[in-house]
Amino acid sequence: MRNPALLTLAIAALFAFGCTSKEEPAKQAVASVDAALNDVRPDASKYAPDQLQAAEASFAALKRDFSNEKYKTVLLHATDVNKEIGALKEIVVSKQTQNAAATREWQELSEEVPPMVKAIQVRVDNLTGTRLPQDVKKESFEAAKNELAQLKSQWNAASAAFNAGNATEAADKGRAVQARAKEISVQLGISPA
Repeated sequence: MRNPALLTLAIAALFAFGCTSKEEPAKQAVASVDAALNDVRPDASKYAPDQLQAAEASFAALKRDFSNEKYKTVLLHATDVNKEIGALKEIVVSKQTQNAAATREWQELSEEVPPMVKAIQVRVDNLTGTRLPQDVKKESFEAAKNELAQLKSQWNAASAAFNAGNATEAADKGRAVQARAKEISVQLGISPA
């Protein structure tokens, strides 16, 4: 005759062994995901905050499954969360690369544009109240005078964007000022330096 108490004990032992055999790998998976997320978090908070928030939500669900002893689920989903974090790292690297390129472009623009704007200011000041040279049309001169303040304002906005840490926006605005300053320089007969 079979002993029901012994059978119950054997089943409980097998169940406990089954749970503990997956607990350690699940614990390691959670620790691995946590380490990967901690590694990318500082840069991701700056360059990809929305994607970071999604990855953190996925990690929170993973930890919740671990707390609820759903070790098999943890092991299944840990790979997906790691892939999500890998994609987040790629986004961060891409944005860092874009930011570095924009910073280099900004540095070039900041060396070129202010002297252009200053040359336009000097030319406008020199031509104000005098007879215009043949190569400068009155309409172009008046337009240049009116646009000079706007150029300065746009350049100040570009500088403010760079100082606020947004090199991409600064480079975009700086490029627009540079293009318009070149057009105005031609209209005023300023020879390129």
